[in-house]
Parts: sequence; structure tokens; C-alpha cells
Amino acid sequence: MFTSQGPTLRELAVQALSSVERGYDLLAPKFDRTPFRTPDRMLDAVEETLARHEGPFDAGLDVCCGTGAGLGLLRRLCRGRVTGVDLSSGMLAEAGLAHPGADLLRADARHLPAALGDSYDLAVSFGAFGHFLPAERPAVFSGVHAALRPGGVFAFPIGAPIAPSRPAWWALSGFDAVMRVRNAVWRPPFVMYYRTFPLGGVRTDLRAAGFTVETLPLDHFGRRPDGTPRWRLVLARRA
Repeated sequence: MFTSQGPTLRELAVQALSSVERGYDLLAPKFDRTPFRTPDRMLDAVEETLARHEGPFDAGLDVCCGTGAGLGLLRRLCRGRVTGVDLSSGMLAEAGLAHPGADLLRADARHLPAALGDSYDLAVSFGAFGHFLPAERPAVFSGVHAALRPGGVFAFPIGAPIAPSRPAWWALSGFDAVMRVRNAVWRPPFVMYYRTFPLGGVRTDLRAAGFTVETLPLDHFGRRPDGTPRWRLVLARRA
């Protein structure tokens, strides 16, 4: 979980009582030493699946790139420029240190700059969708759609629903409940929920934004007892 070089409980508490932007600015220097960073195992699975089923790609866009975990994947898959977008200047500073050749842009994913438009073949995002309320998803998806060339792909992993009989369901539900209480009594809000991104609703919003949608199993993570994959890669394609 957390390492001795990672954030202290006090630092995490200060972050949690800040806005999303300010919280990640504070956490940025130690973010990669927390369990919140997307694991390399997931990044490798997504990269392998994209390389096998999609491409070739020219330009790549990482939406909510954070410290740049997904930028390395894009640099290997894309022949042209790679761009990372994030709201936190602190996270972008860390991404710049890790990936000096990438273009980095500070922007809110709910309002992606029009200047990005129609110039990317591949967009990815990892671990960021809990920061958007369901009502905000259409704006995020529409912005990504506008940034892609015709035929471009927006790819991201999504996990299968967790059964209420499993401890993880209760842990995530408890976390979401605590965050809702926190946001009801404290300002500014810190939006971070784990159970607001179901595949059915996500597919509906992607189609409404103009994407065609398919999924591929990420069999690196195995399958559930009913045979369905524990993780899927969503491929949303701009027509």
C-alpha cells in the first residue's frame, strides 16, 4: 500500500479537505508512491491489447494524465506527438519530469480546449473518472470526441461490478458514503467516487456523444465465476 516515502496520514487529510485541483497539487510529489497510481500491470495490459487490436496511431492524448503513467504507453504506441491534459499544475510538473518530450496542457477535462480538436488518433484515460459526477460525463466524452480525428479511438479500462457479498463492495461503498458526507458539510468539494461509473451508463453516454462502442476482455486479470472478464477495455470510436 503506502510506502515510507509516500504521503503521511496528515498530508492525505489535508489533501482530502482541499479542492480536487489543490489536493492533487499537494499530493503530486509523492503520488507515484501511493496505491492511487494506475498499476503498471494495468498499463501493460491496455498497451498490449491496443497494440494487438488497434493502430497504427499517429498522435496520442492522455486525458487527466496525472503524473504521466499513461504517457509512456502513448509514446510507445504513437509515432507522432503525445499530449497530456490535467487540471493540476503539480501533477503536470511531475509528468514533465518523467516525460520531457510530451506536450502538457493544464485544462479541465469537462472543458477541453477547442485547440485540441480533430487532431488525435488515440485518447486514453486511467483512474480519473471517479472525479466526474454522472451528469458531467457527457461533457467529458464530447470533448474527447471533438479532439479525435474521424476513426480515432478513446480507450480506457473498466472493471466488472463487484458483488455485495465481497468485502471490496462494502469498502468502496463506505468510501463513497464518507465522501458524500464530506462534500455535504465541507467546501470546496472533493469529488472522488468509486461506484459512479457503470459500463451501461458509460456506454449510453459515449453513444450520445457520437461514439460507436465495443469492449475487449483484459484477460490478464482473469474471469469471474460466471465467465465474464474482471476487466474490459472500452474502445469508443469516432465515426
